[in-house]
Order: sequence, then structure tokens, then C-alpha cells
Amino acid sequence: MTIAERIYQQSRDLPEAQAQSVLDFIEFLREKLRRNKVRQQEAADMSEFDQFGTVYDGTFDRDACYDRPVLR
Repeated sequence: MTIAERIYQQSRDLPEAQAQSVLDFIEFLREKLRRNKVRQQEAADMSEFDQFGTVYDGTFDRDACYDRPVLR
């Protein structure tokens, strides 16, 4: 018997209000898992940004940009 089947068997005998509490808790756990995945993805994105973000020093020299041999 799987865990999901065991949860189902146990919840069948509960009063409606307690069964609703169990369902609310399951939904809470699913949302918590989803948020953790989002946080992990955001952390990975920031890691990539940090890796390449240090290349740009915050200044832009327009003359130097257009003073390249390929643009002449």
C-alpha cells in the first residue's frame, strides 16, 4: 500500500472538519514545495548573473564603442 493510499484510508474515517484540515495541510505542503523550487531557480539565475555581471563596470564610452575597426 502506498503512502497516498494510507493517507486516503486514514482520512476516510475522519469527521469532515478534520478531513478538511488534512487537505489544507497537504495543500500547504504543496505550496511550500512550489515556493522552494521557485527560490532555487531564482538563486540559480542570480548565480549566473553574478558570474557574468562582474564583466560590466557600469560605464559606457560611446566614442570607444563606435571607434572600432569593424565599424569604419
